Amino acid sequence: MRTFTIVAMAFLFVFVGMQRFAQADAVKAKVEDAKGKANANAEKAKGEAKALTEEAQGNKVSGAVERAKGQTKAAGARIEGEAKELKAKTE
Repeated sequence: MRTFTIVAMAFLFVFVGMQRFAQADAVKAKVEDAKGKANANAEKAKGEAKALTEEAQGNKVSGAVERAKGQTKAAGARIEGEAKELKAKTE
């Protein structure tokens, strides 16, 4: 009976410990996702600001190029954030 109690207690400690690690990974994944989205929004805003500056100077083509570069960098930051989120979920 004593052996059974010890085994049951050990199993419970292991199960609770694994559950805590799973919760920590979920929180880390959400943080990485939020960071990726924030970086994407920042890159898009930078591109838009540069595009507006170029258009104010009369360079419409250069403004369109800067806007496209900002959107491309934003997409890259978003993808990087999603990759880090998936990595955090699998850890």
